[in-house]
Amino acid sequence: MAERLIYLPLGGAGEIGMNAYVYGYGQPGRERLILVDLGVTFGDMEASPGIDLIMPDLTWLEQNRNRLEAIFITHGHEDHLGALGHLYGRLNVPIYARPFTGALVRLKLEEAGHPASAVTITGPRPEVTQVGPFTVQFVPVSHSIPESAALVIDTPAGRIVHTGDFKLDGTPVVGDPFDPIIWHDIAAEGRGVKVLTCDSTNIFSTHPGRSEAVLANPILEWVMAQRSMVVATTFASNIARLKTLSDAAIASGRKVCLLGRAMRKMVAVGMETGVLTDFPDTIGPEEAAGLPRHQVMLLATGSQGERRAASAQLSRGRYLGLMLKEGDSFLFSSKTIPGNERAVGRIMNALSELGVDVFDADDGLYHVSGHANRPDIEALHELLKPDVVIPMHGEHLHLREHVLLARGRGIAAEIATNGTMLDLTGDTPRIVDQVETGRLYLDGTVLVGSMDGIARDRIRMALNGHALVSVIVDEDDNVLPDAWVELMGLAGRTRSGEDLAAHIEGELSEFLEGADARVVRDDAKMDEAIRRIARQVSMEEIGKKPEVTVIISRLMGE
Repeated sequence: MAERLIYLPLGGAGEIGMNAYVYGYGQPGRERLILVDLGVTFGDMEASPGIDLIMPDLTWLEQNRNRLEAIFITHGHEDHLGALGHLYGRLNVPIYARPFTGALVRLKLEEAGHPASAVTITGPRPEVTQVGPFTVQFVPVSHSIPESAALVIDTPAGRIVHTGDFKLDGTPVVGDPFDPIIWHDIAAEGRGVKVLTCDSTNIFSTHPGRSEAVLANPILEWVMAQRSMVVATTFASNIARLKTLSDAAIASGRKVCLLGRAMRKMVAVGMETGVLTDFPDTIGPEEAAGLPRHQVMLLATGSQGERRAASAQLSRGRYLGLMLKEGDSFLFSSKTIPGNERAVGRIMNALSELGVDVFDADDGLYHVSGHANRPDIEALHELLKPDVVIPMHGEHLHLREHVLLARGRGIAAEIATNGTMLDLTGDTPRIVDQVETGRLYLDGTVLVGSMDGIARDRIRMALNGHALVSVIVDEDDNVLPDAWVELMGLAGRTRSGEDLAAHIEGELSEFLEGADARVVRDDAKMDEAIRRIARQVSMEEIGKKPEVTVIISRLMGE
């Protein structure tokens, strides 16, 4: 049986976030496998209320764990490594990463009780890692976090380039610049590039991407123009942006205070691993509170509206002894991720109510994207000249547009959303299987399946309210007619002003007084009848059908 090269996304294809990509080589059904990235996305109140993190369901990979050689992590963003602490125990294979990323992975593993020794720190190309039939090189790329890497994966069937998240930035402030000479060499070696698996996030942005370095002057001018305390928020992982903001603060005579555990951790790891060599000295919140306001810049977590982050707490009045006042300035040096607009808007409005002047990145002066725009993606196609393009890291619209772009340039391309297995062995990619994929929810400290009904039940209770009904049956199977009803999330009064709970109790009492003995003796039938009456009365009186919990207490004779 002929060997084949396969690609299977388990997350990150058809969505932005929760990245997890499987490559395999060998006989069908017996391929040796590697996993690239294992990330998370975040819950939202509409679709998954109360859920902290969402990660890929690895059932297929667990079932084939004996075939899995290793995990390779391209960079340190949560949507690429955030699930490792929660799911590593299900896979238990070596992890490979560059030093900065590896340090973050080790922290994740240690927090979850897994051995940090599972991580092997790997240098950039030309260093190679051999696992099974794969030879893997980490190739430095620029992105919005240091030491991001594409992967060059050599297989007996040809060379794969997995871009990870990237942009064409020759002056990224912190981290590796994009080096076209390296990429020219990658394209020229051996038989060239067979498959380019490529970031599709900004495929609809038609202007060339901008360098991180272009922000230095606008941010400096903005900081110099402010007359009171300055606060800025951005992604904690965007160390280059933190450095640009801090340098502007120092140049304008301010001291820098980092607020938020994630921000302090990223800066510390950056300094420990050597990617951040000249970050200004910082002060603590207590010292910042004691300085004149025009001598302070706060760098705060929470650019996406997270309720518990420093930005949100500052907007609510006070954080670690620091208070914002009228005349202070607050800069959002980040793009709001779709879905977070309302949460960010709440913080902006709360700041405005405090008299704080709010500035955002919508005009492009104070933020640049970490992803390649359409012209940059085209330039990478031209540079690598791949036989096949497989778009990833994007919603379906992004993937489809990327496929159309590649085909328009005469390159074979195929959409592969989560669970779609492609055979990449031939000249054109072929869909050969559809694997069941799903999501795991981190609910507090417990992992649950997205189909377990927990989030669905919360949504139903939020939409419809809840009624608790309690009835008592004595030792002779006589039901006591006085039902007790407690309501949550429902109007307490009917349209006529009557107490809704009392009205439901009355209707239930009528039913219980005349209930058939066979029904009374059967908990399931009692539950069904009581539930139906409670929902029907509520619908008639207030137009809502609540979720109903029935408690039947049966007294036992001596």
